Amino acid sequence: MIVTTKKLFEAAYGKYAIGAYNINNSEQTMGLFRGCVESKAPFIIQISKGARTYTDKRMLEGMIRAADEIFPEAIFAVHLDHGDEQTCYDCIESGFYSSVMIDASHESFEENIAITKRVVDAAHAKGIVVEAELGQLGGVEEHVSVSEADAKLTDPDQAKEFVARTGCDSLACAIGTSHGAFKFSGSQGLHFDVLAEIQKRLPGFPLVMHGSSSVPQEEVARINAAGGALAGAKGVDADQFLPAAKLGVTKINIDTDGRLVWTRVHREFFRDKPEGFDLRSPGKIFMSEYAKFIADKNVKLGSAGQIDTVRAMLGQG
Repeated sequence: MIVTTKKLFEAAYGKYAIGAYNINNSEQTMGLFRGCVESKAPFIIQISKGARTYTDKRMLEGMIRAADEIFPEAIFAVHLDHGDEQTCYDCIESGFYSSVMIDASHESFEENIAITKRVVDAAHAKGIVVEAELGQLGGVEEHVSVSEADAKLTDPDQAKEFVARTGCDSLACAIGTSHGAFKFSGSQGLHFDVLAEIQKRLPGFPLVMHGSSSVPQEEVARINAAGGALAGAKGVDADQFLPAAKLGVTKINIDTDGRLVWTRVHREFFRDKPEGFDLRSPGKIFMSEYAKFIADKNVKLGSAGQIDTVRAMLGQG
């Protein structure tokens, strides 16, 4: 059942975080649904601008509609990830998305407010909720590329003003994470002090963590052993998810980890079976492995086992 992120956030706030997972193909879609149903977790499907053009946006929408029928017990939102203004309008008009993200964080503070406010007005008129971003994460993810020199943490005072002036429904904050597989070096981690200050100024307001893949070192090691070259890849400690949730983070974005699982499965399969050519063989392995990965991640997020509570809150119990 497709719901808005707003409903999911109401159930999760202060207790756990909802996993927001990007998909690009049918194998990811099936693995995601299986993992969330098995772990009894509500979740968010994220579709990026790149995913919408990888094949065709209608293909992804069709797969999600089919998965909704195949897994009637699933409760999830469909969310545009890192949309520009025009892409947000396209998704709002489609009638399919329950949530959109407008990312104008690269603009000046005033221009970010102006763009976000226009998207909020258009989305709210259709009953769609809006995530916005303030501050800039470093790293690279599809069309989003920010050097570490240009990355900047979210200012708590600006966050309060931004939400008041735009009317956005949730806010992606820059608190030390970054996009891609090379997030941290040494002992770097999340800036919980900044997060706590934002929560003080925006009590009860849903916050979002982007760039939150853990980049499991076992996955990296297995990829490299099968011919990869991911030296130095390091991500967010998954044990920091729940402490962040207690400080108002209700949505945690995870994309890179799914790509690592896909890469590991396919590299190992064709290393061990160089005569192989049937794409379905590694695909079956990936769907199973991705479902396990998703279920484990939902445990770390605290969302595992929460679906009955969410269903009751929605009046579906």
